Amino acid sequence: MSDEDDDDSGSPVCFAHMLVDGHVVDPQTWKDVSVFRKAERTRLYAARQKLPLEDRSAIAASIAAQLSGILDPLTGRTIAVYWPIRGELNLRPFMVDASQRGARICLPVVVEKNQPVEFHLWTPDGAMKRGIWNIPVPAKAEAVEPDVVIVPLLGVDENGYRLGNGGGYYDRTLARLPGDLLTIGVGQPFARMKTIFPMPWDIAMKMVVLGDGTSFETAAATGV
Repeated sequence: MSDEDDDDSGSPVCFAHMLVDGHVVDPQTWKDVSVFRKAERTRLYAARQKLPLEDRSAIAASIAAQLSGILDPLTGRTIAVYWPIRGELNLRPFMVDASQRGARICLPVVVEKNQPVEFHLWTPDGAMKRGIWNIPVPAKAEAVEPDVVIVPLLGVDENGYRLGNGGGYYDRTLARLPGDLLTIGVGQPFARMKTIFPMPWDIAMKMVVLGDGTSFETAAATGV
């Protein structure tokens, strides 16, 4: 063993942790959590792909109906939804209906990789263009601040911590938005997990709505 390896003072402590998104994290813990989440994403993506198209449509319709009830009245609300990718639930019919009922609908737009997203106003007849990763975004970049954000999820635990696609964009964004923002995670009936092993930067949803008709508020909604 070298003198450097044997020295337990000073500098080795500096390498006992690493910085992830500005948070100090034990590297072995983050490695273990990353391996777990990668395996769970693979499992849940596969479960999504097995769903027949008619089942996906029925699940999306069920969630749309629940959202309409939860958010009623829709008039005057600014609601961030999303453009579905990777088998996410297609809530575009809800977007159209909410818009017709007086809500302003916006979509998340990645303006710079690994940075918080902006929310750009969307209308049913508005032109769209391809954004980063070819995800459709409003052609006219009119940024707004939502008071409700509907977030797609792969998995979710009982405390509202979600397993997403892994890019971290929602967590970076929600951390910078007002605390009274209503966040609603939506997903398939099989999305429930015991835990995602939340890390310091993970932001819990305040409400979760699933395709089997269930919904629940989380501790994040009550501040408990």
